[in-house]
Amino acid sequence: MFDLDRFQEIWVTITRNKVRSFLTGFGVFWGIFMLIIMLGAGAGLQHGMMDRLEGFATNSCLMGSSTTGQAYQGFQKGRNWNMHNRDVDILLQSVPELDCLSPMLFGGNSTNNIVYNENFSTSQIKGVFANYTKIERQFIENGRFINEMDNLEERKVCVIGTKVYEDLFPTKENPIGRYVRIWGIYFQVVGVVSGVSDISIGGRSAESVFLPFKTLQKLINQGDIIHVLTATAKPNVPVSKMEEKMKEILKQNNHIAPTDEQAVWSFNLENQFNIFKYLFLGIAIVIWIVGSGTLISGVIGVSNIMVVTVRERTKEIGIRRALGAKPRTIIGQIMWESLVLTAIAGILGLCFGVLCLYLADTYWLQNAENVFISNPMVSFTIAVMSTIILLLFGLIAGLIPAARAMQIKAIDAIQEE
Repeated sequence: MFDLDRFQEIWVTITRNKVRSFLTGFGVFWGIFMLIIMLGAGAGLQHGMMDRLEGFATNSCLMGSSTTGQAYQGFQKGRNWNMHNRDVDILLQSVPELDCLSPMLFGGNSTNNIVYNENFSTSQIKGVFANYTKIERQFIENGRFINEMDNLEERKVCVIGTKVYEDLFPTKENPIGRYVRIWGIYFQVVGVVSGVSDISIGGRSAESVFLPFKTLQKLINQGDIIHVLTATAKPNVPVSKMEEKMKEILKQNNHIAPTDEQAVWSFNLENQFNIFKYLFLGIAIVIWIVGSGTLISGVIGVSNIMVVTVRERTKEIGIRRALGAKPRTIIGQIMWESLVLTAIAGILGLCFGVLCLYLADTYWLQNAENVFISNPMVSFTIAVMSTIILLLFGLIAGLIPAARAMQIKAIDAIQEE
């Protein structure tokens, strides 16, 4: 049960020397404040980076062709080669780890390549399968995305990005069902999308136009070539395992040496996410080390001031021991004084740190552009953990002064002037 009289007695003792207590308490305040600020900034950096990657399947990879690095089966080194439609069918049959496979084509982004009435827009033209949204998720602002029938029937339909929509339809009219011209050919708009992530394949979705893969393949008149393969692995299957099998099959199917590391390029998003994961773990560890060091320095100050306080109260402690005060009572008082001073300063620092993070997020970060920090807040668990650590340090800070108090003999303390 909380003893109000004991608390008041401790508070009076602490405030006997206000300047000394203030400076010592400020050390603890500053230590916990800096710890919370650094933890919040670290969490904000992680949130900001993850927000930019949000929308990409974490178990996905990209793959494409490059010049060969080795001579093989009569073909010279440095040969250019392309992936073809048959590669997609073979990969689907031969790689059981594959969950989703979507080839991509890029039609370029020449100036004013898409027109509606008197309005123009410059956009990246992409040819995709319907399942592409499983790899790079899209916000469907209006209408729908490319579907399987669009590809099978090679329909002249398109899905435009929000930036393209703003350029072509400045009056904000409904674009669904309207016909736009791409390279002089009319396509019916079936949807408007925007990318979930700030990072995209071949240009931001908001500035792109999506066509059915086979429609664009016929339109650019380059045969059945594929520019990029995008794929996701099945649950609990490492992407690297799927990636290696895909490379192996592509090399076999296109007369490329099995040991040629140059001919097929790939980008494994799972590896990138793991790199970020370990990076942020390292940042968190460094923050805790630096922040704890700052906090410990403040707690050492508390311990020092309690040692001084015990020295100043030597006569009082001796008299109390002579009158029969139990050792645990004196130890308890010293440790309580240390705990209260540490707790008050620390909790104030904790609250002020959280307040600063909230104000920074509300009045700066949410209105700022091109900032990699988002929602720099500490979790409730971290706040509780910090408080527990603070209180433990406060108790530890009282151990040395308490031990010093118990070494005082009653007769010597009474005679001391």
